[in-house]
Amino acid sequence: MTLHLIKLCVGCDSVQDLTDWVDERLADRRRRGLEPVHVHRTRQMPKRRDDILDGGSLYWVIKGSIMVREPILDLRAVTDEAGVPHCDIVLSGEFHGVEPRRCRPFQGWRYLDPKEAPHDLRSAGARDLPPEFVKELALLGLL
Repeated sequence: MTLHLIKLCVGCDSVQDLTDWVDERLADRRRRGLEPVHVHRTRQMPKRRDDILDGGSLYWVIKGSIMVREPILDLRAVTDEAGVPHCDIVLSGEFHGVEPRRCRPFQGWRYLDPKEAPHDLRSAGARDLPPEFVKELALLGLL
């Protein structure tokens, strides 16, 4: 059964901030001859790894609302220079706008059941609007 993760996108004020930052990181990885994938390091390895790798995505919370999802390609156990274990969440770098939903702050990542995940933006018109505008429309119940 597919399972998703949800995480706060700390330091980003918009979806555009996130996509610009990821694009810069991917370009840097290409320049250095590394695999051009978006990697997000976190402290804990999800115990339900197989469910996540069965088509799961990382849903990003930006400024208090779930705004976008990014497909998860892999979960890799790594150890940092100090010998502390971590998990590298390997992401596609492809972002899919979702129907914005308010979300309270939390630490780390959380599991997100597919039944509770916001739907992708379906209409072409909504996909073409600025994400902040889509968020306001959703919060007003107009999307």
